[in-house]
Amino acid sequence: MVLTEEDSNKFHDKINSLSTTKRIKIVNGGKTRQQSVYNGLVQADESSDLICIHDAVRPFVNEKLIKKSLEIINNHDGVILALPSSDTIKKVFQNQIMETIPRETIWRAQTPQIFFKGPLLEALEFAKSKNISGTDEASLLEKIGYQIGFVEGSPLNIKVTTSEDWIFAEAIYNYIKK
Repeated sequence: MVLTEEDSNKFHDKINSLSTTKRIKIVNGGKTRQQSVYNGLVQADESSDLICIHDAVRPFVNEKLIKKSLEIINNHDGVILALPSSDTIKKVFQNQIMETIPRETIWRAQTPQIFFKGPLLEALEFAKSKNISGTDEASLLEKIGYQIGFVEGSPLNIKVTTSEDWIFAEAIYNYIKK
């Protein structure tokens, strides 16, 4: 589990008191998501072949979504969850619409994202050596030629980053709780 140093100190005892058959190792994150993933990856158990990356800001992930990803991982170097765009997408430059992108080709990435450890490490080290920042790990693997598959995610697997998102998160929580 990768956390900020502050959160590591704050939650260390609570995490260690969880009743689980798997040992949870707490690793300090970096200044960026990419650095945090790298820090976690190099501390992963050597016998681990698959690495699952998930943002804590997506609290509504479920076992079914992870299982769907694992069902197809052997056909790819990595698998992400994604949702088709229901919006029309415009490419813009300096306040001018340059192009309308066909929405049937646009999917919105979610986490978890699952990768084989070797290709993920190669992609992160390549990005570090070339000073490349990816918006997610899949984009880094894509840059160096790895094949990333996807399975349809869930509209309930929202990313909670704004105060408005909390309104939706509360509604989803109440819906799931029923």
